[in-house]
Amino acid sequence: MKKTILVTGGCRSGKSRFALDYANRHFTNRLYLATGQAMDEEMKERIKEHQRQRGQDWRTVEEPLNIASTIEQEATKASVILIDCVTLWVSNMLLRDISEEEIMHSVGSLVNKIHKPLCSFILVTNEVGAGIVPENRLARRFRDLAGMVNQKLAACADEVYWLVSGIPVKIK
Repeated sequence: MKKTILVTGGCRSGKSRFALDYANRHFTNRLYLATGQAMDEEMKERIKEHQRQRGQDWRTVEEPLNIASTIEQEATKASVILIDCVTLWVSNMLLRDISEEEIMHSVGSLVNKIHKPLCSFILVTNEVGAGIVPENRLARRFRDLAGMVNQKLAACADEVYWLVSGIPVKIK
């Protein structure tokens, strides 16, 4: 049965590890859709660590912006697509001055792809709204957009897990 799982939580809460373990236990033909970009040395190291954790049993596609079109091309080739990370995807669009309307349109396109029963999906995202109100406009826009995106994805997900200190809590 095809299903969609949303994995959320704070930074370094164990979201990616949980998502990888879940996919490794339940699926055989796995695609990792990476939205992160190696713009500096620290991010290059993070990406290398994620690659090491996945191992050779995963096929990886790197796409920082057009994930719906990537899904269109790849969904029939995989039993599951793990998208890591939704909040980086939102950040990538914001930093390219894509309007909030266009971003939400892209989210709608993603939701439409998820509703097609071509494969299962695991979406990793950060919960960024539990902290202080950011001091600058861009950070507030990011926080607000991430919250709206997470709500849309949680609404269409079959299961939602919140990771706290490495412990998954099923909330849907």
